Amino acid sequence: MNRVLPAVRLRVPTHEDAFAWHRIFDDPDVMEFHGGKAADLSVYEELTARQRRHDAQLGFCLWTMLDESGRVIGFTGAQPWERDWGPAGEIEIGWRLAREHWGRGYVTAAARQTLERVRAAGTKGVVAMVDARNARSVAVTRRLGMHLAETFMTPVSRREAHCYRLAL
Repeated sequence: MNRVLPAVRLRVPTHEDAFAWHRIFDDPDVMEFHGGKAADLSVYEELTARQRRHDAQLGFCLWTMLDESGRVIGFTGAQPWERDWGPAGEIEIGWRLAREHWGRGYVTAAARQTLERVRAAGTKGVVAMVDARNARSVAVTRRLGMHLAETFMTPVSRREAHCYRLAL
């Protein structure tokens, strides 16, 4: 089934977006595969600052996602994989969306914009690390044309994580 995707806008995150991210990610459903609860506000403040640096240095970052009315509904984008396990040295795309916007195509629309932007920045390929139980995110990787390349065991939660790849 091909459906029309919603209009979504991406912008470099502002300091104020840290507050919005903290608020909308304070939902157990949203955070089910990310530790179960929102991080402290200071984590989002540091994250938005780091994304501004990534955008200035790399030409891409985890952008703030805005719906048709201009309301912050989450983030999507790309950044270097920063952990000491998994696809070290690669560029990861990712997303997180407010619960009330699930199932409407926002993530797919925003992730497609992300792929265009990272390709334009000269990136040759991307990965997406997804908790193996996260059927919604697995479905997004498929809609993007990604393929399952590797499986990892996360060091802290000891959960299976799938690494999807896409050559650009």
